[in-house]
Amino acid sequence: MSQVRVRFAPSPTGFFHIGSARTALFNWLYARHTGGVFVLRIEDTDQARNSEEFLNVIYDSLTWLGMTWDEGPKVGGNYGPYRQSERGPIYKEYLQKLIDAGRAYEKDGAVWFKLLGDRSEVYDDHRQKTVTKVANTPAVIDDQIRGRVERLEDEDFVIFRSDGNPVFHFVNVVDDIAMKITHVIRGEDHLSNTSKHVELFKAFGVQPPVFAHIPLILKQNGPGKMSKRDQGALIEEYQKRGYLPEALVNFLSLLGWSPKDDREKMPIADIIALFDFPGINQSNARFDDKKLAHMNMAYLLELTADVFVVQARAYYEKLGTPVAAVALAADPVYFREVLLISQPKIKGLEELPAYTAYFFAEDFAIDAKVRDKVMGKGDPKARLAELAEALATADFSSDTAIEETIKALATAKGLGFGDYQSVARLAVSGTNVGPSLTSMFRVLGRERVLASFARLAA
Repeated sequence: MSQVRVRFAPSPTGFFHIGSARTALFNWLYARHTGGVFVLRIEDTDQARNSEEFLNVIYDSLTWLGMTWDEGPKVGGNYGPYRQSERGPIYKEYLQKLIDAGRAYEKDGAVWFKLLGDRSEVYDDHRQKTVTKVANTPAVIDDQIRGRVERLEDEDFVIFRSDGNPVFHFVNVVDDIAMKITHVIRGEDHLSNTSKHVELFKAFGVQPPVFAHIPLILKQNGPGKMSKRDQGALIEEYQKRGYLPEALVNFLSLLGWSPKDDREKMPIADIIALFDFPGINQSNARFDDKKLAHMNMAYLLELTADVFVVQARAYYEKLGTPVAAVALAADPVYFREVLLISQPKIKGLEELPAYTAYFFAEDFAIDAKVRDKVMGKGDPKARLAELAEALATADFSSDTAIEETIKALATAKGLGFGDYQSVARLAVSGTNVGPSLTSMFRVLGRERVLASFARLAA
């Protein structure tokens, strides 16, 4: 068998959609699994909607996700150019082949592809006009995922518009032939186009590639395919929010594919080794942002301390807000300690600024609802005074030492650790969530902890 050659062919007409990223990923994974070639081809013939900005988004997003291409823009290859806007002479050459073979003709200013078979004029009630029907045999598509599919093309179709530009069907097939693409892996919504493509391949005397139409990604809530307007649909969102690309790639790989062993979190090497057509589902996949957030959290937890701090600092720098600036101006050792005690609790880097804000402010806000709830039970001010007295001489060198001090106090008073925890957390953070309480005390230090106690008690 010849070397596998797959392609991802996006149009630079908008931001990079999660469905496009999943299609790119499945192509990339199959190329890596088989030792094949991953080609990036840009379908930029729509001059009115194309944008260099959107083209750069495609390049940046693929690079960020780790989906490096073997041939295409920026890297070259033997079958370029890889932008359709630069392939005009190639399309004219292939059009001439069809004209010479009697398979293309001009009508109403456009160029039409001529199907083979007996032709008859039939009045179409729906379109309210007479159309030419062709007694054609259905195209048989042995799809790697959908199985045997038969689609009938019984009318000629346009391959060059009246403005002289080729249509999608024509350039798609010509490029696949010219670039020696062996496998076409694309969304199920393209299955309806495939019979036209098969007819064109046959007209050029070329064996069609192997087709694999992957399931659609459904929106999180309600029916229908996920669109660019749906929340969480754009790859740029995850870059801005500080998601880890390896977590997003892992999540995307499971949208329509399964390794069949119930594993979800997998290193990319394992995904590549296991990825193949039999593992791809026929049923559509539903997007789940909670599952993605959980996946991202799992990857964050695995980062080494140094890598986590570097990534978090880069996120703060990119954020560029006043809160981020204050945090970045703090002592680097202190900044690092704050981040590391927060690492086990956050789902994404985007949560860090709000989650840790009180560490970098003396006069942080206190959540009124939390205060009312905490201060309305028992005698919280008495607990705070007892805790302040115990911590005034406590060892702050470790979480364990601080915890032992609090537990000893609770035992002496006939109370539990929790009787002190909620009011103490409120005092030092202004809220009821955050890192481990003893870790917070250690990082903040005795002076700031006691000052916060006094502030709440006042």
